[in-house]
Amino acid sequence: MLKNRSMPSSSVIPVLGYADVRGAVAWLTAAFGFSEQLRIADHRSQMSFGDGSLVVVQSEGRSIDLSHSVMVRVTDLDAHFARAKAHGASIVAEPASYPYGERQYTARDLGGHAWTFSQTIEDTDPLSWGGQLP
Repeated sequence: MLKNRSMPSSSVIPVLGYADVRGAVAWLTAAFGFSEQLRIADHRSQMSFGDGSLVVVQSEGRSIDLSHSVMVRVTDLDAHFARAKAHGASIVAEPASYPYGERQYTARDLGGHAWTFSQTIEDTDPLSWGGQLP
């Protein structure tokens, strides 16, 4: 799997929604010992703990209603998408490539849980698309 400075390196990444992203980051840092790795405006933050990762996102005003989801890094997104679709996954967002070096799609499973699958397509400096290092 390619490395991308704009993406956590973990294979499976929980995504948790909060009304106040900055407050959640401060609390998760103080209470649980997470560290912020990358800030994306005021609506998203990538955090780490040991070799694990977590993404904190703004829960309100999103196109996908989100209190939690899971992001999974894959090596061949289009093949993964075809497989998921063939097995009846409810597609929320079709595969698309983004300026932060990832190609992603989002689906819901049979329990209604949101899953975003992501393939690194290039190593992108977070500062080149507006990311902020803490």
